[in-house]
Amino acid sequence: MTDERPLQRLWYDAVHTVAMAVFTLGFSYRYEGKRLVPKTGPALFVANHQSFVDPLVVGMATSRHLVYLARKTLFRQSVFAAAIRSLNAVPIDQEGVGKEGIRAILNELKKGNAVLVFPEGSRTPDGNLHELRPGIHLLIKRTEAPIVPVGIAGAYDAYPIWRNYPIPAPLFLPATERTIAVSIGQPLEARRFAELPRDQAMAELYNELQKAHVRAEKLRRK
Repeated sequence: MTDERPLQRLWYDAVHTVAMAVFTLGFSYRYEGKRLVPKTGPALFVANHQSFVDPLVVGMATSRHLVYLARKTLFRQSVFAAAIRSLNAVPIDQEGVGKEGIRAILNELKKGNAVLVFPEGSRTPDGNLHELRPGIHLLIKRTEAPIVPVGIAGAYDAYPIWRNYPIPAPLFLPATERTIAVSIGQPLEARRFAELPRDQAMAELYNELQKAHVRAEKLRRK
């Protein structure tokens, strides 16, 4: 359960309802796996990182209110800072799962929250899944929260790191490579990953994310 007040919860739900309409019509958005998400208690969502909109498109795929980390630089502008705080963004010094990020994530998990993490550390430069930061293994070793693998597809093509604005793929037009889909996988047991040697744990987690990414690719409207 997050620390959201009733009005904040209503605001979060309202934003996601509007976003669902916008992304469904504007980017042919699809998702799967909602029923697999733990309904209560701490949960660590791990996803590949394709675009600035990733927290939003993952959040729309689950009824859980997600907490996610955001660089402190994004909080410099007061209006934008207020907006992302209202959607459960937690400021940290840098993206990824560094020491500060690990502390922030563990704090949220102890509260029973569902936290979204991008273990690549930053947005992909080419649309592919890249090497995971070693901090994700340290994080897993310190929590028993189930790990929920999430795959994102199409978001890089719609809004890559090098472009200042997204290009839509409207539902009422022929499909393009910019259609977006999210696939949520079966939760994984954190204890098992914690007991594995780091290299093996990282390789297996990478494979789980790659499989989720492939599922999302197949789910996209084409």
